Amino acid sequence: MADVVVIGAGLSGSLMAYEMLPQLRKEDRVTVISQGSSYHFVPSNPWVAVGWRKRDEIEIDLVDVMQRKGIRLLTQGAKRVHPAENQVELSDGAMVAYDYLVVATGPELAFDEIPGLGPDGHTQSVCHVDHAMHAKAAFDRLAEKPGPVIVGAVQGASCFGPAYEFLFILETELRRRKMRDQVPMTFVTSEPYIGHLGLDGVGDTKGLLESEMREKHIKWITSARVTKVEDGRMSVEEVADDGTVRKTHELPFAYSMMLPAFRGVGAIRGIDKLTNPRGFVIVDKHQRNPAFPNVFAIGVCVAIPPIGPTPVPVGVPKTGFMIESMVTATAMNIGALLRGQEPKAQPTWNAICLADFGDSGVAFLAQPQIPPRNVNWSSKGEWVHYAKVAFEKYFLRKMKRGTSEPFYEKFLLDRLNIAKIKEVRTGT
Repeated sequence: MADVVVIGAGLSGSLMAYEMLPQLRKEDRVTVISQGSSYHFVPSNPWVAVGWRKRDEIEIDLVDVMQRKGIRLLTQGAKRVHPAENQVELSDGAMVAYDYLVVATGPELAFDEIPGLGPDGHTQSVCHVDHAMHAKAAFDRLAEKPGPVIVGAVQGASCFGPAYEFLFILETELRRRKMRDQVPMTFVTSEPYIGHLGLDGVGDTKGLLESEMREKHIKWITSARVTKVEDGRMSVEEVADDGTVRKTHELPFAYSMMLPAFRGVGAIRGIDKLTNPRGFVIVDKHQRNPAFPNVFAIGVCVAIPPIGPTPVPVGVPKTGFMIESMVTATAMNIGALLRGQEPKAQPTWNAICLADFGDSGVAFLAQPQIPPRNVNWSSKGEWVHYAKVAFEKYFLRKMKRGTSEPFYEKFLLDRLNIAKIKEVRTGT
């Protein structure tokens, strides 16, 4: 008998548990260690923050689902991984032994690295549904007393898509309320240019996003380093290519949503040979840690080096579709090991993103995610909004059923390829 333990029950951890089941032998077992029993669909958080979704519409109780699938769910949370002993210490002091471990914790949000940043400070976040609910309450106050808005991502951030999404979703809601004219908007980002996304751009994301901002009268500051946030004021340094401070800004705001930098969670951070200095898990091409070969990692907790040097630190995003490929490869590789074979499966690491703007959106496709690429395409249109809504409904239904079929992901990839071909043929 082999125990396969998964730490984390978010997008990557839940899918990992479901996809691991067909790979098990009859006597094997899957255990999921989670902080609590709820799953929430993170890509919907920007909608929650402006009242387009309610919390219970994007949240699922995992207890019944996991029990129905025969998966053991432990909700105490992981305190520390002990890879040399093949054990996970839980927050209540209990120890869980494993034969194979999959780290799918997601990141720790490093709000503390900038004074005044985050929901406990003076800015909002859409990284967690709790944060999105807090952001909705702050938005209601903005609606009662309009003023300047700052949205963006700070130095070291690696997830820029939600920042752009929330910027335009917020702008759309303000227009619908006939109060956009009372709310000056500024986008502050560590990216060296608009549309960099931590990927050095995909297709013409620079042109598409800059055009959208100009059309909607949104100002921006790039290569921005946020030094501190006070009540109603953000201090920002604009950094030149040589690393010197080109300009400083003292930006007033009535409302701000800024994405933080990520780091590895406390349960794994600082473990020699398992994680890098930032606390992300080191993996090989099979999602396997070289020093501890029975430990795998998937999702945002995986260490991926930056695309290249930038004036202000910028991380590489791990999109949902990229994570899906990590999950599939890891399940196949652990299945091979259970049968005495060597791991062979490798994730594709393609980046596919649907960035909703409320009444339109931008889609991009990078194959592979890291340049040079075989496919480097982006497009804008109303269809992106409807595709994002459809994906939300599909994914939540999949999570409730406890399945991990990749049909929709493959279908969407085909649709994006068809859209790209049509653009080339028509010259649009």
